[in-house]
Amino acid sequence: MSDLSEQQCEACSWDAPQVTQSEIETLGQQIPEWQIIERDGIMQLERVFKFRNFKQALAFTNRVGDIAEEAGHHPALLTEWGKVTVTWWSHEMKGLHKNDFILAARTDEVAA
Repeated sequence: MSDLSEQQCEACSWDAPQVTQSEIETLGQQIPEWQIIERDGIMQLERVFKFRNFKQALAFTNRVGDIAEEAGHHPALLTEWGKVTVTWWSHEMKGLHKNDFILAARTDEVAA
């Protein structure tokens, strides 16, 4: 387990502070395979995970769904034959919160 994945998510609302550029750089070092993208003006963390078939991709999707439910924080999941695209961002605050980085780290562990 990484240090980041062991941290607890905190409740956040629409007015919670988004991560700073400095925090993005520090936290991003712990999840190097994730990309920061901007979609409709909203910064998001995204990674594509590859699998041998649809069944493995679907099983991974369900495991990510379990960690999302446990945290009460939900990603966008696109499940296709042989791959799953996972996108984390904080919907209410329309940007990135530390929770997104924590759950990206947990997603990496699910894939390992």
